[in-house]
Amino acid sequence: MRGEELVAFLHSDISGLSRGRSVPVTELDERFAAGVGWVPADQALTPFGPIAEPNPFGSLGDLRLLPDRESRVRVDLWDDASPLHFFLCDAVNTDGSPWDACPRTLLKGALSRLEEAGFSLVASFEQEFILEGLGAEPGPGFSLEAQRLVEPFGPLVMAALRQAGLEPEVFLPEYGEGQYEVPCAPVEGVSGADRAAAMREVVREVARRLGYRASFVPKADPEGVGNGVHIHLSLVDLEDRPVFYDPGRPGRLSTVGARFAAGILEHLPALCAFTAPSVVSYLRLVPHFWSAGFGCLGERNRETAIRIPPIVELSGGDPARQFNLEFRAADAAACPHLALAVLVLAGMRGLQDELPEPTLIEEDPTGLDEEERRRLGIRELPGSLYEALGALETDAVVRSWIPSDLWDCYLSVKRNEIDLLEGAEPGEACERYLRVY
Repeated sequence: MRGEELVAFLHSDISGLSRGRSVPVTELDERFAAGVGWVPADQALTPFGPIAEPNPFGSLGDLRLLPDRESRVRVDLWDDASPLHFFLCDAVNTDGSPWDACPRTLLKGALSRLEEAGFSLVASFEQEFILEGLGAEPGPGFSLEAQRLVEPFGPLVMAALRQAGLEPEVFLPEYGEGQYEVPCAPVEGVSGADRAAAMREVVREVARRLGYRASFVPKADPEGVGNGVHIHLSLVDLEDRPVFYDPGRPGRLSTVGARFAAGILEHLPALCAFTAPSVVSYLRLVPHFWSAGFGCLGERNRETAIRIPPIVELSGGDPARQFNLEFRAADAAACPHLALAVLVLAGMRGLQDELPEPTLIEEDPTGLDEEERRRLGIRELPGSLYEALGALETDAVVRSWIPSDLWDCYLSVKRNEIDLLEGAEPGEACERYLRVY
């Protein structure tokens, strides 16, 4: 028996985890107006469980999780399990007014400012994950063997994501041991981050039903391959015309696109505190891991924090529609809404202040000496979460984007996260995160 169908109202918190409450589906219509109850201090939960102290909320206050009808996910593929059914929510005050510490609300505000400037965002998240519990040697990277060894995971995850309306594109075994990826199609607005959050939960559900565990942990093993998130970004004007593409310029990147990239690179050390926000994230963000070894812009260059992916002429599609920037210094410890919000705000800063266009780096920056890197504007990424938080605290521009309670809560959660791993060896830290993500 499957029992009564439940529908979850979920909030993607600052640790990148989906938390919330469920109600009987028979009560759904009456819940749309007022949502379900929530507690402000839940935002201060660290990924390892304890509530971060101090935090701006303490034991006071009440909120509502208000569902967005457009974010609905329902997957019903199993006779012995109830449907996976949920909505993503804004956390709001009990009178319905926005709550300043809600990442989804921050993203909506960033997108509204972008629209005032004459643009809309199109985004997608490529998210890598590993399957635990395979019970056999995983197949070689990218091989059909690796795909068939987890049969029927591939067909079921594609069916589940399609049923959820997330538009999966391909299923592939990745380079790492037991590592896979299912990119979903780009989409406009807040839905880009919603899809990232929803995709994780759908993949986890399919894995559970097959006796596996899907983990999006940035690093499962200090010596192994990490799981990254590549955030693809492009802008269209208010008449839906792409604005990043200019075939007559270097890398075919327009002035608008170059300035948008410049804003992200200008604030990259601080942004990493949001986009790569775990202690083990920085075991991955090093040269020659094909993650993001350096803070620069490159065309088809996987050592750069921002990469211009190739246009596939074979497809016959409009090259301007394909063209985008790929931000590579991210992982799934990040709240997708918070990560996307700060990238948009940084890109807007580049546009509004007409920041100098970054140099297009066409080689591995590792081979350049320090003076040449400085001349080309190539910056090193933070070496740890502690360094990234330091860069965040000293970046007054980024600080100005974040509401006070969200700022205080975020810094406290991340400092507590570092403290909870004090003295842990890298392998132990990876194992702790592996149990969460």
